[in-house]
Amino acid sequence: MKRSVLGGATVATVALAALLVGATPRTAPAQPRLATGPGWSRGWRPSDEVAGDEAWLAEGTVPGEGRRWRPMVRAALLDLHRLIGPGGAVAAGPVNGWNYVWPRDTAFVAAALAHAGHVQDAEQALRFLQRVRLPDGGFQARYRLDGSGPPDQRPRQADGAGWALWSLEEVSRVSGRSVTAASLRPLLDDSTRFVLAGTDEGRRLPSPSPDYWEMPVTRTSLGTVAPLLAGLRASQRLYDSLGETALAQRSGAAADRLEAALARRFGGRFERFGQLGGLDAAVCFLMPPFAATATAAVQRRWNDYQDEALRPAGGLAPGTAWRQDGISWTPETALVAYTAALSGHTRQAEHWLDWLQAHRTSWGSLPEKVLGSGAPAGPAPLAWTSALVVLTAAGLPTGAVGEQPQDRHRGTVNLGRA
Repeated sequence: MKRSVLGGATVATVALAALLVGATPRTAPAQPRLATGPGWSRGWRPSDEVAGDEAWLAEGTVPGEGRRWRPMVRAALLDLHRLIGPGGAVAAGPVNGWNYVWPRDTAFVAAALAHAGHVQDAEQALRFLQRVRLPDGGFQARYRLDGSGPPDQRPRQADGAGWALWSLEEVSRVSGRSVTAASLRPLLDDSTRFVLAGTDEGRRLPSPSPDYWEMPVTRTSLGTVAPLLAGLRASQRLYDSLGETALAQRSGAAADRLEAALARRFGGRFERFGQLGGLDAAVCFLMPPFAATATAAVQRRWNDYQDEALRPAGGLAPGTAWRQDGISWTPETALVAYTAALSGHTRQAEHWLDWLQAHRTSWGSLPEKVLGSGAPAGPAPLAWTSALVVLTAAGLPTGAVGEQPQDRHRGTVNLGRA
């Protein structure tokens, strides 16, 4: 996963070789520590801006008002506000290798801000992506906060264009503002062009590209294909909302073809590289809201991922083939919560929100990792996790909580599924 390969070259090489074949690395880096403290925002932003956090929060809403997760959602929103820099740049985290803009993280942050009523901030974050897009419509893996370019030579990641389209449609739908009104039409056109070109109008899978694992790969992963499919579906809806039927039909036809290609390669097992590589959190990208519906096979494997990637502290690893270091990762755990909420699995969503709330830092931020002991580690806050918590709270039903028959999860989570 991103920012995790920070150790020595020998450890990284061994881990990479094992991950590519779906095995468990024989060595693992030392247990990480908490990389931030309660005063992380001091020096990060001007004091007058920090002082205005409460006023900013009052301009919108706190999703999940009246629910037991409100303290976590409120803190997550404030942390997101503090991570936003000039020009809409959203830092993934406040320290070290996290202090950059990832298109993926920004897409989720923009969606979360829109759901919390901060539409201008959401659109500004998307305009940052629009400014830094490459001539072919795609993105670098990450950017400096000033938008001047990537901080290193790590390979590009194709999923960014898909996430940009998904977020653009989400923000447009929630806000009721068209991409034209928000001055984001270039982002729609160019991101769509990139996905269409990279998949030959949906006729083939994209070339291998690093995904949310932030690891080099030699095979195309589900973590790249699924976001591009979600992006094409979003592109279709956006063009349709603009009354541009021909462009909507083009994106929709490409999405249909890419969905068929995905089913041929990944269907049945839905593992990281198709029929090998183990289950990973990318199976969530085939669930609502990224897909209109989930097939029974996808839902089954989504449940399997929750069982098989479970870690001692009760959270989830990025995948079943991830190193067996006992560490839970909050973004993947929150992804399950979000997709559970949006697909009607309310009890599962609540379970994972409870776990996330119980494993915050002492000052209330959501960390990137949770050690086997239950202690938080890595940077805190993490923008992607914070955004997913806000989105999950916004996606839960406001009425009485109930459990559907398929809303059950077996194993350690113990939600009663047979």
